[in-house]
Amino acid sequence: MDMIFIPLSLAAGSLLAVQAGANAQLAKAVGSPFAATTLQLSVGAAVLALVMLATGTAAALAALPGAVWWHAAGGTASAFYVVSTILLFPRLGAVVSVGLFIAGQMLASLALDTFGLVGVAASGLTTGAAAGTLSVLAGAALIVFGQKGGTDALSPSKLGWIGLALVAGAVLPVQGAVNALLRHDLGGAPFAAAAVSFVVATLAMAAVLGVSLIRAAARRPQLDGVKAMPWWGWLGGLAGATYVTTVFTAIPVIGTAAAVGFTVAGQQVASVFVDRFGWFRLPERPVSPPRLAGVGLLLAGVVLIKAL
Repeated sequence: MDMIFIPLSLAAGSLLAVQAGANAQLAKAVGSPFAATTLQLSVGAAVLALVMLATGTAAALAALPGAVWWHAAGGTASAFYVVSTILLFPRLGAVVSVGLFIAGQMLASLALDTFGLVGVAASGLTTGAAAGTLSVLAGAALIVFGQKGGTDALSPSKLGWIGLALVAGAVLPVQGAVNALLRHDLGGAPFAAAAVSFVVATLAMAAVLGVSLIRAAARRPQLDGVKAMPWWGWLGGLAGATYVTTVFTAIPVIGTAAAVGFTVAGQQVASVFVDRFGWFRLPERPVSPPRLAGVGLLLAGVVLIKAL
């Protein structure tokens, strides 16, 4: 039964490449990354609400008032992660930022599994988890240093931004663990838990958008460009909803490090194709041999985590 979560996690991770392309199109159409993210999260929340109704699990929300309050706060991690990407990409570059996100994700996942934090069953520091995490981190390093300008973004003057990138990556597996706790509070209903998480994420991102507009830190969103946007520009919310639901469903079954590792591997494999062929109207970028080797180490690492 647990083996089904391996291909599911890989597929969910690959959808993050779709989400990135879709969000880029919507941000261009509305003229604001904050407004685009708020819209995409609201789409994800609506999709999950419809699935919840279709599966007859909406009644599980009756247990929400009795849930521990912070179990329902997992969605705030999505807003924090998105804001971090908006701040970090211009300062560190996309490749370096993603490499640091991966490092933060894997280190947090290892801590959750080893010490049994945030409701995750403690497994101790196993040989497979340690070796696999080191392989994934080595792969992330190759991905960073294998791209042009990768080393320049890791200068000591940018230590604060590097720390933010690591924390932004670390909140994602914590979010998965917290959402798993919410699912338990709601009687094991995954779509109800995911819907709550996305509603919280939408509200948190809407608050960020409101603050940015008040402080004139962002131009006011415009909807005129939405008409010319390709239909797949709306797929970001669906991709994100699938990713979040898969991760917190997989964590109790295959462990945090394995679930996060497989989604990271799926994301990187899909990103290689996106960069190489310029999918989703993104610029074509050459994929260097070191980056390919880094993706290979990622895959080997997650296999080690699960096999040993």
